[in-house]
Amino acid sequence: MKKFLGEFKAFALRGNVLDLAVGVIIGGAFTGIVTALTANFINPLLSLILTGGPGVDENGVAWTAGGAVSAFLTTIINFIITAFVLFLLIRGINKLVAIGKKKEEAAPTTKQCPYCLSDIPLAATRCPHCTSELK
Repeated sequence: MKKFLGEFKAFALRGNVLDLAVGVIIGGAFTGIVTALTANFINPLLSLILTGGPGVDENGVAWTAGGAVSAFLTTIINFIITAFVLFLLIRGINKLVAIGKKKEEAAPTTKQCPYCLSDIPLAATRCPHCTSELK
């Protein structure tokens, strides 16, 4: 069971799975913006143009610009809040994943000359600073 949970954790925390989840959530929130724009501005304007009078929705309520703007702004604020919460969540997940990883140290590319103590390449057979022969 422990191995299964470890494999699931590795799968769920892979970058492409998290990217897909964020994309779906942001897509859903953006769908709300498009729906609000259509319901609050485009449909009433089309109704106004086509009927020649004030737009009336399915409940028989006449369209008002103030209500449409406030509903649209509310949807935009909800989108921004959703995006910010997702940003903080992914940032926290990335920090948690980074805690478990150990930093890999690069293999040394230089060594110290035993005579003059200057740094020289590993493959060097003679020190370029003091010209001593190295073993």
